[in-house]
Amino acid sequence: MRVRLTKTFCFEAAHDLPTFPAEHKCRRLHGHSFRFDVVVEGEVAPEMGYLIDYGDIKKAADPLVRRLDHYYLNEIEGLANPTSENIARWIWDRLKPDLPMLASIIVYETCTSACEYRG
Repeated sequence: MRVRLTKTFCFEAAHDLPTFPAEHKCRRLHGHSFRFDVVVEGEVAPEMGYLIDYGDIKKAADPLVRRLDHYYLNEIEGLANPTSENIARWIWDRLKPDLPMLASIIVYETCTSACEYRG
């Protein structure tokens, strides 16, 4: 049986988007209540009955949440231009070695705007 599991994480952070036009509101310093989903996919081992322990996903993602939460994202190495797209890739690059079943990262910048990155 093939399944996709999703675990959601949240962080609060500020950023500005330096590549946007000078008059654009996102060019100014502002903050978001970010949310991101870690999606893993694979075959369930019949003898186990599950793909991966959700706790293992949490263990891999928690250091990233701590690095992002209540920080100015532009100052984090690799996030000088912290768009949702770049945040998703940044998270992917750091999780993939520990979660080989990683299928996608979905970053929600607002309640109505999200970016999905699949590596």
